[in-house]
Amino acid sequence: MTAIPGFTGDANPYGGGDPYADYRTADFPFTQYANLADRRLGAGVIAANDEFFAQRENLLVPERAEFDPEHFGHKGKIMDGWETRRRRGASGEHPWPTAEDHDWALVRLGAPGVIRGIVVDTAHFRGNYPQAVSVEGTCVPGSPSPVELLGDDVKWTTLVPRTPVGGHAANGFSVAVEQRFTHLRVNQHPDGGIARLRVYGEVVPDPAWLEVLGTFDVVALENGGQVEDASNLFYSPATNTIQPGRSRKMDDGWETRRRRDRGHDWIRYRLAAQSRIRALEIDTAYLKGNSAGWASVSVRDGEDGEWREILPRTRLQPDTNHRFVLPATAVGTHARVDIFPDGGISRLRLFGSLTEDGARRLAARHQELGG
Repeated sequence: MTAIPGFTGDANPYGGGDPYADYRTADFPFTQYANLADRRLGAGVIAANDEFFAQRENLLVPERAEFDPEHFGHKGKIMDGWETRRRRGASGEHPWPTAEDHDWALVRLGAPGVIRGIVVDTAHFRGNYPQAVSVEGTCVPGSPSPVELLGDDVKWTTLVPRTPVGGHAANGFSVAVEQRFTHLRVNQHPDGGIARLRVYGEVVPDPAWLEVLGTFDVVALENGGQVEDASNLFYSPATNTIQPGRSRKMDDGWETRRRRDRGHDWIRYRLAAQSRIRALEIDTAYLKGNSAGWASVSVRDGEDGEWREILPRTRLQPDTNHRFVLPATAVGTHARVDIFPDGGISRLRLFGSLTEDGARRLAARHQELGG
């Protein structure tokens, strides 16, 4: 684990104007991965020992934290994050919290997976952030209750050891633990507030579940699909195209800047495993004056395989879900959608099933990672 970089200490008191003007952040090397703690995947903060000033659920709100200097309630300043009360010692002679005192929150990941990096964001917590944070992970099948997760028989693995953090900052931590996790325990020492939590990593689905499903979306993020690269990410991330459900607004898809050349844009994906694809969908929901004009889809089998077009360049309509049944089953491990000349799509769905080799490799990885 390495903090990249390390922010510590108070931020300046808010002096008016843009509250993000003095926000401390950096480019972290793991943010190309999906956010496993995304509410759209089903993530949730299922318990916390204290949320006196601000609710634990704020940790996973997808938008950045907001700040209203005039927003007060019956308990004090209302913050857009998770904030606990101030801890106190045992007596007037010892008024300070002990070194072991801390607050905690239990987070259910939206999709189990290998964690590559964590961001503990203390935006707007300038003098009321925790002195340090730590994060632990565990892998528990099913839908365990908070009581079950806190039981003595659950093994927790340290992902981020107790580390000092800074106020009003994006505190980022790389994680190098090759295990599959389903839940996190976020600790703040001794107390304070955290605005947002982001958990970046690779989804590792349950192969037994996919086998029972039979036919499923083999590129979906929740099933282990992944965006490997894209030509342009100007307006929104390409990972949006494999999120669950239909897009509900324009920025919940993938949109590129306007091209002024003769090129085109594209996204390349890695499928859950080697799959047989039988049908696909390209959705342009909420992209009305800026949807892609045409699109094609190709697949390849293996890292060095040749790209084979399975959907020729086809005219797309704005704000429309387009469905295509393939004339023949296509086998592949990777897919690519090309849009012409620019614009965007909101979702790509590739419906099929795993090959025997794909199912075997997925099961082996699942077992190797402790799933």
